[in-house]
Amino acid sequence: MPRAKVDPKNRQRADKACLACRAAKKRCSGTFPCLKCVRTGRADSCAASVQLQTPSPWSGNTRVRNATAILDADLHDAVAAPTLRCATPPLQTPIQTSDHPGSLSPEAPHRTHPRMLRNLQGERVYIGKAASLSFLQLLRDTVTQYIGPSQFSHSLKREDMLEAETPQDALPPFQESDLDGDRREAFLLAYKTATSGFVDVLSDEETARVFQKPAVLQEPAKYLDTQTALRDIMIAIGAQCTKSDSMTTRAERFFFSRAQARAFTGMLENPSLEIVRLFLLMSFYMLGACRRNAAFMYLGVAVRAAVALGLHIPDSSAAAATEESQRACIWMSLCILDLLISSILGRPPATACLRTEGGSTWLEHGPTQIRQDLVASYRMSRILDEIIVRLYSEKAASADAAASILGKLTRWSDSLPASLLAPPGTDCARPAAQQHIVGSLHIACSYHFAVIIVTRPFLISVLGIRLARFQPASTGSLGLPPEALQDDPAHAQLASACVDSALYMIQTCMEVHESNLLLGNMCILKAFVFAAALVLGFSLFAQHEVNTTVEDAFHGAIRILHALSQQSAQAGHYHEILTLLKNAISEQRQRLVHRPPQRNRYVSKLFSLKRDRDPASEEVPASVGENASGMTTPSQANLLDSLMDGGLFCDWDGMELPSWDSFPFTEDVLS
Repeated sequence: MPRAKVDPKNRQRADKACLACRAAKKRCSGTFPCLKCVRTGRADSCAASVQLQTPSPWSGNTRVRNATAILDADLHDAVAAPTLRCATPPLQTPIQTSDHPGSLSPEAPHRTHPRMLRNLQGERVYIGKAASLSFLQLLRDTVTQYIGPSQFSHSLKREDMLEAETPQDALPPFQESDLDGDRREAFLLAYKTATSGFVDVLSDEETARVFQKPAVLQEPAKYLDTQTALRDIMIAIGAQCTKSDSMTTRAERFFFSRAQARAFTGMLENPSLEIVRLFLLMSFYMLGACRRNAAFMYLGVAVRAAVALGLHIPDSSAAAATEESQRACIWMSLCILDLLISSILGRPPATACLRTEGGSTWLEHGPTQIRQDLVASYRMSRILDEIIVRLYSEKAASADAAASILGKLTRWSDSLPASLLAPPGTDCARPAAQQHIVGSLHIACSYHFAVIIVTRPFLISVLGIRLARFQPASTGSLGLPPEALQDDPAHAQLASACVDSALYMIQTCMEVHESNLLLGNMCILKAFVFAAALVLGFSLFAQHEVNTTVEDAFHGAIRILHALSQQSAQAGHYHEILTLLKNAISEQRQRLVHRPPQRNRYVSKLFSLKRDRDPASEEVPASVGENASGMTTPSQANLLDSLMDGGLFCDWDGMELPSWDSFPFTEDVLS
């Protein structure tokens, strides 16, 4: 009599196990991460196994589906060894075919996934699939699959958000009178350079008024407080970006602490333009201080205050064009910084649903006093918003959507003013020239970053197939059809665009770095460089031949981050990660150089007199003696080599079968 079916709630064994437990044939708790993976320290790589569905023999493309199913199973077995491989879903899952007729190419499933990382207080915070940290985790898992555990994948804390703590070390007391006029002017110039191309919340006239001495201003005390707070945060940003010394560090901390205290002392009760400006600039400062969660929160306060003031819609009651331009510049700066931070962290932006309420024509073409670099960055921010919505809100990235967005990026670049694409004239003073160059660099890097996040899913797909071809177990030994491991042409073009864009970004940054025009702290540029360097590193890891151009750019990114790490702990984290990735790339190359050639499954070499026999024709155990099929073991091969060195086979005419048959194959003969 058959046993009664057990109710699901009373079952002791989970109905679905993770990959590691399934490979080791151990009982799994069925939660993800499971209890076993938590105990063994691999909770971040615990993922559910997927049962392969066997297609009907009457369905179309049966052979290809069976081949890809075999490929998945084989790749899973190849990477599931618990001591040398990471138990994660294989990167080489077959690409899903688009259902739309006339589609450019199949879709590329997203291999980067949202993650919950820990901040400095141990709280779990959200990081989306578009974030560079999510791509870093995928790259770590891929490296582990192919070369085993390494410092790149295991030495760093994989669940940390790579933020820096607020400095607590005591410094000598600082007074505002300690800051002389020349240094104050230098900090103001550094502020303008650091924010060029991204933020423009104060005109030159307003900046000059803010930096006047309080005694000159005949204004109410509350107005003086807001003006002083704005001046303090601008000085703090300038000091943060200037090459550090004792005076600079003390000034940075003093002025930021005072601006922060003023911002939270009564200023949040009523929204005002000063509140929007102050929290926007405090967010920018927090990016430079490696406190991205704080920057994200401060920016949210600025956006809510801006919406309360109606900055996102045209104001027909504006007294003059100057006021209209002022409101537009603040809102555009908010949108730019919001989209940049959100795309770097993979989080929903605060301004997304408000972006088209007033119409982009008013913002871009209405006020005439808006700087060209700010307009260019604002248009780019709108394309970034579209990238996140159209590509990363779906389970797979559509090549048609990617091509459409890349077309918009091309039209955007074609419409840029010539002044943003050319270096400053020789008659331009160094501070103005540096501000112009850094602003153009920010715009160029935003463009390259947008291309990278558009095309990165296709790069992952193409390089995953390339790495699968490097695995002997997944190719010739299975007799797979050639199309199972062939690159999709459209995906290959998009992947090439991803590498080229990362290459161009690093080359441009290297030109500015070698001209000594980079600031000591570049809060957004370091994130751009890190994202591009990960793409270049992944490409180098998946290449059998050395591409010197890509490798030079990858090493250039490491040098840039090393220079920025002198004043940025986050740049130091990035530099350490890329250095370990460089070591993993070297190990992968050594592995590929010594990789045995793939064996033909139809024929093998049986006998050879050469010392160096083809390793692809030998599949022998390490024990002494003969295996089950009677093939020669390594110990016997060494014996034959020794006998050939002794000249036994030099005279073939003297070889007689009786003496050969009675020759004892034992180790004692050689002693």
